[in-house]
Amino acid sequence: MTDGAERDYFTDRSVLLDPYDYFEEVRVRGPMVELTDRDMLFVTGFDECVEVLLNNADFSSSIAAPGPAAPLPFEVDSDDISAKVAAHAESIRTQDLMVDYDGEAHAAARSLLNPLLVPSRLKANEAFMQTFADEMVREMVGKGTCEILGEVATPYVTLVIADLLGVPDEDRQQFRDVIDAGPPPGNMDAPQETLQSSALAFMVGYFARYLAERRANPQGDVMTDLALAKFPDGSTPDIIEPAKAAMFLFAAGQDTSAKLLGNSMRFLAENPELQDQLRADRSLIPAFIEEMLRLEGSTKMTARLAVRKTKIGDRDVPAGKRVFVGLAAANRDPRRWDNPAEFRLNRPKIKEHLAFGRGAHTCAGSPLARVEVRVLLDRFFEHTANIAISEEHHGPPGARRLDYEASYIVRGLERLHVKLTPR
Repeated sequence: MTDGAERDYFTDRSVLLDPYDYFEEVRVRGPMVELTDRDMLFVTGFDECVEVLLNNADFSSSIAAPGPAAPLPFEVDSDDISAKVAAHAESIRTQDLMVDYDGEAHAAARSLLNPLLVPSRLKANEAFMQTFADEMVREMVGKGTCEILGEVATPYVTLVIADLLGVPDEDRQQFRDVIDAGPPPGNMDAPQETLQSSALAFMVGYFARYLAERRANPQGDVMTDLALAKFPDGSTPDIIEPAKAAMFLFAAGQDTSAKLLGNSMRFLAENPELQDQLRADRSLIPAFIEEMLRLEGSTKMTARLAVRKTKIGDRDVPAGKRVFVGLAAANRDPRRWDNPAEFRLNRPKIKEHLAFGRGAHTCAGSPLARVEVRVLLDRFFEHTANIAISEEHHGPPGARRLDYEASYIVRGLERLHVKLTPR
């Protein structure tokens, strides 16, 4: 037995069903545990996770997407490997995703999303959400049943982000098909990695073509704003840069928001009294979402690489050490949260949770995600008297059969069948 848990977080399917039980196995050994079989530092403490996320000088985000189990393409032979990490950045990252960028490169790439996230654009996007969500929920309630992830959450968030990005109506179905065909980030089934790369490459190619057309012939739409966006220093990026930024927002936002919706609907379906409370007072929905983000957020972890000898708290961390930043574990740290496994509406200081990260890499799409979930839940409460989990598909209370996506990054159900009682 190592100085950690007996189960392997990255391969053991039992951890998918209950990662929180696994996190507690690790936490009893302290907020930071050395997993010697994996040569990584496994961090479950809230304060310790925040410290790592805010320390961009000593920790690199280059392994955020490939994960802390991925090998480095060079030998660690000094107390400062920052130059080596920069020189091997492309091979470390494996995929060119904004989440893996550091420093000025990350700030520049993220700035290209600004035209999409201005209040006027988000307000117009919310109007689309309201109409689309209402139509979708009415249809599902009319049937009396639906599968939340495949029939509602995924198509809803996919088309919401397509609207935000200005993807033409005639192309949106193709985006849905490509997203549906790809595996989740942090996929445990390694042979499917090429499918994810293909999906990302498709989106980059699509956006690059459209943005090049807009740069040549501006049309006053959101694609034009994105095509003409400049870096903070005033320079004009190669067209591939805004295309990659758009791809990242689409891919990352689509998956995490859909899973958050699924997790939220499962919790509501298991708690009819809470349903009734929110149905009677919709102003409580934002508070519900924040507590769900803490308790059952869709991102379980991220990763950092120590580029120089440093510390987390009073613990020495050598250069080259991979650090598992347990966002979901930190959100249940009893040193930070009173009775952390318990759902509490209007929990004090709830927005300090780490579901969207912290620091420079705080999720850029977090305002969008909050609105997406709020609008859809509001429409479900408007048109239903009750939402219940289908016992035919998932078994009775106390003996539920629920499958989760095979991802060590994302916490999300594969499917969730529910019965909908009209209001």
